Amino acid sequence: MDKVFLVAFLAVAVQTLEYKGYGGHILAKVEPVAYPKYHFEYGVKDGHTGDIKEQTEERDGDVVKGEYSLVEPDGTVRKVQYRDDGHSGFNAIVTRTGHAVHPHAVPLGYGTYHH
Repeated sequence: MDKVFLVAFLAVAVQTLEYKGYGGHILAKVEPVAYPKYHFEYGVKDGHTGDIKEQTEERDGDVVKGEYSLVEPDGTVRKVQYRDDGHSGFNAIVTRTGHAVHPHAVPLGYGTYHH
């Protein structure tokens, strides 16, 4: 008896999530959607390769905000702070700090072997 009630209940619940058009054809199914809310952080600091970066982001409903930074090949640090509130669009502020360092290139000359 309990199994019959459960099957009948599920059949009614599924039908309430379907929109039927003329002739009984299913036009759309509505799926439940969870409220979007999360927070995460990520970072890498590899002294061997020089890959240094980090990111943090959080979302609460339509509002997303976060920032990330990374060390550029020239030694400067790029930082991006961003926000999207679902109404005014995606907005980002990009800053760069530090002094760029570029090593001098050493000419090898024609016909020299370098490995």
